[in-house]
Amino acid sequence: MKHIDTFLAIVFMALSACGQQKESEVKAENPQNLNYTTELVVPDLYIPWGMTFLPDGSMLITEKTGEIIHFKDGKKTTVEDGPEVYVRGQGGLMDIKTHPNYTNNGWIYMTYSSSEGEGDGGNTALMRAKLKDNKFVEKQVLYKAEPNTRKGQHFGSRIEFDNRGYLYFSIGERGERDVNPQDITRDCGKIYRLNSDGSIPKDNPFYKYKDAKKAIYSYGHRNPQGMTKNPFTGAIWINEHGPRGGDEINVIKRGRNYGWPVISYGINYSGTTFTDITEKQGMEQPLFYWVPSIAPSGMAIVSSINYPEWKGDVLVGSLKFEYLERLILKYNKVVKREKLFEGIGRLRNVIQAPDGIIYIAVEGKGIYKIVPKN
Repeated sequence: MKHIDTFLAIVFMALSACGQQKESEVKAENPQNLNYTTELVVPDLYIPWGMTFLPDGSMLITEKTGEIIHFKDGKKTTVEDGPEVYVRGQGGLMDIKTHPNYTNNGWIYMTYSSSEGEGDGGNTALMRAKLKDNKFVEKQVLYKAEPNTRKGQHFGSRIEFDNRGYLYFSIGERGERDVNPQDITRDCGKIYRLNSDGSIPKDNPFYKYKDAKKAIYSYGHRNPQGMTKNPFTGAIWINEHGPRGGDEINVIKRGRNYGWPVISYGINYSGTTFTDITEKQGMEQPLFYWVPSIAPSGMAIVSSINYPEWKGDVLVGSLKFEYLERLILKYNKVVKREKLFEGIGRLRNVIQAPDGIIYIAVEGKGIYKIVPKN
């Protein structure tokens, strides 16, 4: 009887999802005429997580293992004196981002798993530093999530700046779905907002709440591994891993609850359910969700004139199915999906560089740029 109840719950959840969110029924297609191909520019990388560009056109790349690579004039050198990284499971050295005014202030921001603080294990931290003579100097830890744990999952993490210069970064719920994401007095399962010096903006939504983590900007997240600023609206968009089904794209709004794990379009990896609802008052619906999961990581919204057919489209890397997904939107709804460069490998990140060229990071291979075929 118990097995029958579980089966009916799964069927009910699937039917509910179909009735409430038609976007998930948009099937991914192979493009009829793809006018672009890929060119490998940085070979022989293991798990390239983050990448950012310096004013001279060179690139900084993070390897999950803890190495930071400076790629310049076709050569790779390792940057010295980076953060001390606690490598465990999904944790390691993650994103990297230059300050929007980098030319004048020289600040570079990194997220990584750190064992600093009380307790065994580690948790996600945010650091900034400056690059001088191929070394990081003036290192400052701006935020460190608590408590440490030996669990190996859901560290996040991505970094982005908005048009006003605020810094956003993500931390996953660290495998504690029933404890962390819905509790604003606890770190993890959140999107955070700081001033670029690490101080907390006084207009953050929970700044005046007693015992709240004042850096929190939104909560109820599972494991956001994609984040980008929408170049047309200035809003912060994220993608995040669901469990078995229910990967999501969310537009981040001040103080909003994104529902995990109270509402979800996914089920446990074992096939059992953990919730029987996909929506609830006071909780945000995703802009889009995937069933089945594609394991999204990295995210860009195309504004470059180099890809006129893609302007306004969302690009997301798929770790699970090993392709770059193109999401075509109309009135903020996904109307078409395309699988680009299918079989290229576990696609960890995608960014649009300052010169408008799109780069993708593929595990076990390296960094590719997307170029026209002719």
